Amino acid sequence: MGPVSDVSSRRKRTYELENEQEKGCGENDQLKLPCFREYKLDELRASTGGFSVENIVSEHGEKAPNVVYKGKLADGDRLIAIKRFNKSAWPDTRQFLDEAKAVGQLRSQRLANLLGCCCEGDERLLVAEFMSHETLSKHLFHWESQPLKWTMRLRVALYLAQALEYCSSNGRSLYHDLNAYRILFDQDCNPRLSCFGLMKNSRDGKSYSTNLAFTPPEYMKTGRVMAESVIYSFGTILLDLLSGKHIPPSHALDLIREKNFQMLTDSCLEGDFSNDDGAELVKIASRCLQYEPRERPNAKSVVTSLITLQKQTEVCPFHDNGCKYLAIILLNSLSFQMWTSELQDALNDRKRGDTAFRAKDYNAAIESYTSFIDNGTMNSPTVYARRCLCYLMNNKAQEALGDAMQAQVASPNWSVTLYLQAASLFSLGMENDAQEMLKDGSMLEVKA
Repeated sequence: MGPVSDVSSRRKRTYELENEQEKGCGENDQLKLPCFREYKLDELRASTGGFSVENIVSEHGEKAPNVVYKGKLADGDRLIAIKRFNKSAWPDTRQFLDEAKAVGQLRSQRLANLLGCCCEGDERLLVAEFMSHETLSKHLFHWESQPLKWTMRLRVALYLAQALEYCSSNGRSLYHDLNAYRILFDQDCNPRLSCFGLMKNSRDGKSYSTNLAFTPPEYMKTGRVMAESVIYSFGTILLDLLSGKHIPPSHALDLIREKNFQMLTDSCLEGDFSNDDGAELVKIASRCLQYEPRERPNAKSVVTSLITLQKQTEVCPFHDNGCKYLAIILLNSLSFQMWTSELQDALNDRKRGDTAFRAKDYNAAIESYTSFIDNGTMNSPTVYARRCLCYLMNNKAQEALGDAMQAQVASPNWSVTLYLQAASLFSLGMENDAQEMLKDGSMLEVKA
């Protein structure tokens, strides 16, 4: 595909996403949600099995002792999330009801929408859509099998920005403690912003409990947050998505100023995205993290910038080998149970290989990576690259060269594979060939 075709494709995708944004934000008839209403305490108690410990999906610490439960109402199959506040959190009954009703008017495919509330005696509860695939924090920081794919990270960034723009355009520009725990995945694995953060004393702008290293500068000076503070918090999430870690903004900005932003990128994403896309995401994040609030972009501007990075219409939910499309193909050749068993075995082999690699036990790493490759369920350029390095450390240059070439086949645009081939060729005494391979790697890196 030539340059003209690339531009045409990019424009088409931008148009599709802009249309998707327009139809995806705010149509209650499309969402098929019930109107906001007040629930009875007995009704919510019954839906959670008497607020049973088994139905707790998240808890908070001593500073904010409230709990979120999973529940199901007796009159339907819809699962709900119920946030039960500490008794002292909302002493003013009228303020709680007014805030809940205002947030409950919002309806968007980018939100985990508020369905209702309960205010009886000292009890203060919120009822929202239940998101079945947990939080961004889990999939980004605490993954067990494979890291969150780059395409999904870009989708999280865009959908979150669209959610913030929708809220802002509907008079709810303040969002408190925006972080990776506030982003949830629905049954279709689409990211959504929790509505609960729109509720926390959001009129006075005084409530903020995040770690001070991640707090907007203006809050440190005045004790208050504003719409621009939300953009600052959004910038910290962009850093999370880029790095796979929770990095303090001050440290990240120092790396960006020193042109060392490659150190921010998640090593698990090697070969998964271009340098240009990574640099653009860093640029957007640095704009959001400006010290002066007036120098930060608004949500609409951020959405426009992020749309240009969305290059895939279909995004696998979390992992390449876990999406439903691949499952459909596999079901034609073997039972789903057999495939999932083989997949888990392969993932365990890779995990053991990675553990041995980090411990510099290269023989054990080779054994586990070989088992992963021989399983044949997945094709990973990173595994070939790491086994190549293990072979080089064991003075097995010929085997290393073979793995470097296999990694290139799996990921043709990954310059690291050419550098690995050059290292292998040097070890084999083929210096002229190695020099040529280094040049090819440098040229590919410039094009990436």
